[in-house]
Order: sequence, then C-alpha cells, then structure tokens
Amino acid sequence: MKLLSRLLIALLACIIAIPAMATPVQAADITSMSLHPSSGTVGEEVYITGSCERHDDYWVYYQLDTNEWVEVLEDRDFEFESNTEDYDYSTKDDKFLIPESCSGKHTITICDKDLGSSVDDDDDVEDDEKYSKDFTVKPKVEIIEVAGDEIDDPDDAKGATGIEVTVKGTGFAEDEEDIDILFEGDVVSDEQFEANEYGTWEGTFEVPTVTKGKHDISAEGHDTDEKDVEEATFQVMPGISVDPESGSHGEAVTVTGNGFAEDEINIKILFDNDTIVSGIEADDDGCWEETFDVPQLAKGKYDITAEGSHTDKDDIEEVEFEIVPGLTLSPTQGHVGTTLSVSGSGFPKNTSVIITYDGVTMGSRTTQSNGSFSGVSFEATGTHGNHIVKATCGSDERSENFTMESVAPAAPVLTSPTAEERVGSVIGRKFTPAFEWQSVVDDSGINYYCLQIASSENFTTEATLFSRNLAVAELTSASGVNTVSYTLPENSALFYGTYYWRVKAVDNAQNESVWSVVHSFKTGLLPFWALISIASLIAVLIGALVYLLIRRRGSYD
Repeated sequence: MKLLSRLLIALLACIIAIPAMATPVQAADITSMSLHPSSGTVGEEVYITGSCERHDDYWVYYQLDTNEWVEVLEDRDFEFESNTEDYDYSTKDDKFLIPESCSGKHTITICDKDLGSSVDDDDDVEDDEKYSKDFTVKPKVEIIEVAGDEIDDPDDAKGATGIEVTVKGTGFAEDEEDIDILFEGDVVSDEQFEANEYGTWEGTFEVPTVTKGKHDISAEGHDTDEKDVEEATFQVMPGISVDPESGSHGEAVTVTGNGFAEDEINIKILFDNDTIVSGIEADDDGCWEETFDVPQLAKGKYDITAEGSHTDKDDIEEVEFEIVPGLTLSPTQGHVGTTLSVSGSGFPKNTSVIITYDGVTMGSRTTQSNGSFSGVSFEATGTHGNHIVKATCGSDERSENFTMESVAPAAPVLTSPTAEERVGSVIGRKFTPAFEWQSVVDDSGINYYCLQIASSENFTTEATLFSRNLAVAELTSASGVNTVSYTLPENSALFYGTYYWRVKAVDNAQNESVWSVVHSFKTGLLPFWALISIASLIAVLIGALVYLLIRRRGSYD
C-alpha cells in the first residue's frame, strides 16, 4: 500500500512537470539604466547599472554620427547585485570603451538579445527588451608619438625642446577644418589639420623653446573652442644639441642648451665627464649657447652633457661626439725649399704614423697616449699648384694641401750684345758671340733660362735658329753685377748678318717669366762687302805702289 501511494505521487509530479518543460524562457525585461560616466572623451571606460526582471544575457550598442550602430559588448552575462523582484544588474566588471565619434550626444542601448542593425527599429524591438541613454562626447588631444616613437603612456610624454611630437585629436566636429595645435595657448603647428567623419585627426609639431617642466597641449578648430578640449600634458626636459657631432683637436664645437630653468646659473659642459666650459647662464626661456675647442684626445667616441644649479646631468640625454684624426700642416703655402712642419691629433694611441709628400715618405712617428704626434719636417719640392701631405695610421688617413707658389719670375734684362751692336772679329765668316743678361732673383730659385736667336724679330719657327734651355750651372759669371753669360758653341756659329735674341727665366716651381725685350745684333766688325771693298782698295793701292816703284827704278837706269 505504501509503495502504491509513492508511485502515484511520482506519476503526479511527472504530469505536472511536462507542461513546465515545454514552456519557453521569457526574455528579461529591462526596467532602468544608468551610464557611468554619462559624458567623457573617446576611449573613456564606461559601464552600465540598472534593473531588470530576471536573469538573461545582454548586448550593448553605440550609435555613431553616421547613424551606424557599433556593437561594443556582445553576449554577456548579467551580474546581479540583488535578488529582489527587480534584479539590480551591473556591467562594472565588463566595461567598454567609447569608440571614435564626433563631439555631442550619442545613444548607448543595452538589450537582452542581439539586435544587430535593428537596434533603432521600434517595429522589431519591444520597449522592454532594450533601454537607451545618451553619452556626451567631448573633444580631447592626446600625445601618441615623441621623436617618431610611439609612447605607451600619454601621461608620461616628455622630451627636450625642438623634439618632434605627434598628437591625436578625437571628439571634434565631423570633417572639422582649420584645426591648430596649441602649446601653452600659442599656435605651434606650421599647418592646419582637418578631422575625418568621426571627428578624429593627427598632427605633428616641434616643441617650442620653453623652460623645463609640464606644459599643456591643446587645439582649436573651426567648430571647437580651446576651452572645451581636454588637454594633453608634455614634460619638457632639459636637453642639449651639439654641432658638429664629430671633429678633430682644436676645431670649434657649439653646444646649445634648452629646457633648463629660467635664468639658471652655474651651468657647465662636460666632455667625457670632465668640465670643459663653466659659468654659463640660461636666459628667461631656459636657453643658452656656448662654444669650445675639441680637446686633444685619442680617436674614439665621447659623451657630451651638461648640468646646472637646478639641472642634474642625469636628466639630460647625452650626445655622442666622435673625435677623428686631424692633421696640421705649417705653412700651407710657400715656395720650393719652404720647410714644412707636420703634426697630428686624434689618431689611435701608441700607433705608427707615416707621413708622405706626393706619395713619397718624408718621415714617421709613433702617436702618444692622447693620439697625437709632432716633429716631422721637410722641404717642399715640385711644381706650382697643390701638393698632398698625408698621414697614414693603419686604416686612418688624413691629408692637407700645400700650395706651391705660382708667381712668375721677372723677365731677364739683356746687357750684351746691346741693340744694333756688332759682334765678332774682322776675319772669318762664322761667329760665336757671348750673350749676357742680369740674373733673376726668385723665391723658388731659377731652374733654367731659355735663350733664343732668330733671323726675324717675330721668332717664327722657321726664323728661330737657336733655342736652348740653359741650366744655371751652364752659365758663367759676367763682368757686370749679378750678370751671367753664355757663349754660343761652334756647332751653332752664326754667319755674317743681322740677328735677334731674347731670354726668359723658369724657376724651380716651373713658373715661366715673359720673354725679355728683344735685342738685335750684327755679326762681324764690318760687313762682308766692306771687307771686299777694303781688300780691293788695298790691292789697287799695292798695285799702284808697285807700278810707281818700277817706274822710279827705270828712271834711275
């Protein structure tokens, strides 16, 4: 009996449960909704609280300016905060971000099922299946790149003045134009920018010259006032720039400091941690500039930094300066025989250096611990123009030019034979006269003289009978002061006649003077016809004398 009653109770329970199992679960009815916060900027984290009748899944949609709905949360479980008749829900542990959208109000809708494009279609969606609130988007500016590098935390953006910063603006008006970037209220962008259909734009500028510390970056446009924009903050750090960033010992280097404290004093420049300049004072914008000469150190890379009364050197990004080999030549111009002195610095330390002049080795030295050498000297040779003095130390080479003078010597002054002078003896038909001219003085020294003799004062090729370069050693001293002489050799003897001669000087640097004044001369003391006439006259006189003697002797007989 007891078993039968138990079976009846079980059967009754099953009968009651069957219709319950066939009944579908009804949708949750949302009765209230609140946004936290209800206004903010693009990227803001938002969550929703409210009440609904029972547990179910939910979706959240955000309406863009284009009336397009964006699904920002999908198929999530409600988190209930109470078990009363109206369940209190919260999405605090499931926040969503405000997508890119223009400034103004945007509708956020929470619903208990995926509505897709029908979120705003009242014919397809029951009121109790969704709840909507407006979120107000405000414009803002944020820093996204510093010196071309993306930054992880916009609140930690920092750098020196002059550095390039890229900012992103969001929440501006749709397609807004004439947008300027403002740094502490002043326009710093070289160009104006334009927002896209979602009110977003990007722009780049250089940080202006200001003192160190935090500075506000904002923007304004055709439809957006600066006071409505959420600003970004950029921390200006002290920094230096070095120009040039490599050089040799003794070369000038200029260091410019920016972002120091206003009127900061006791600033000093450190080269390889040693003070090289001190007593520098910044202006009211925290700027300063100083120049120094590259110290004498071996080849390599060294750090340059600075510090002051309010600035620690660790706050400044060091600038790497490379010392490279340098060569000093003294003098750099002169004449043949000039003594040249060569020294160098910035070479590898304790290394052999070979010095050449136009490829010819003139000496060698071993560098000291600071990479310098000195004590190499030699005399300059060669023709006018540039000559290369080179120092070679392993793979390092440095060279300087020595300029050989190109001043032409003075033209020689002819002394004998003088114009229209006759030279040579009475007897004979070939003559070898001596030619004399004043010596030419030249810094490079005279290498040779060129003597030309011609039958025409134009010295054409056909008329030139004698042309020879005469080394100074081939000449003899003449009777005149500083006068040299050259006697024509027998194989170049001249016949009776009229001739012309000239001389030019060429120094050891191969600089040529102009030709001297042309002198003419005649060979033989008398012309040949005069000698014939004199000889004929003498013959006649002798004949007449003989005749007279014969007649006188005949008369005596």
